[in-house]
Amino acid sequence: MSTEKATFGAGCFWGVEMAFAAIPGVTATAVGYEGGALDNPSYKDVCTDTTGHAEVVELDFDPEKVSYETLLDAFFNLHDPTTLNRQGPDWGTQYRSAIFFHSPEQEAAARAKIEQLTAEGRYKPKRIVTKVEPAQTFWRAEEYHQRYLEKRGLRSCHI
Repeated sequence: MSTEKATFGAGCFWGVEMAFAAIPGVTATAVGYEGGALDNPSYKDVCTDTTGHAEVVELDFDPEKVSYETLLDAFFNLHDPTTLNRQGPDWGTQYRSAIFFHSPEQEAAARAKIEQLTAEGRYKPKRIVTKVEPAQTFWRAEEYHQRYLEKRGLRSCHI
């Protein structure tokens, strides 16, 4: 089985991780930080909203079982991609809507999905503010954040 990586920022990473982990074909998930300037940031660092990192979920998936397109659909259904640097009660650049692509094909698919959703008027009169950026260094979050909701017997948080 060959796997590919995908990385998404859709607000607080706890619920996002749980949702992606439930998709058949997703073989592994990890929560962490990406897109900032500080090496090896901690949760405390990222929460200052000064590092430039987004809370993200990095996942491995089997493209023979789940397409990147399906993962994009899940991403856009999981959060509000029209709110700049905010999801629910969480605000700051660390909660931005972001797709970190790992290949030119992922970049093209992400941009095409945004164009499609915009053309359909799905979020009218608002506009999609999701950033599409090349994958950078993924800094794995502290262990207590991994599978956070699952470890506590919770099914969801505020998203």
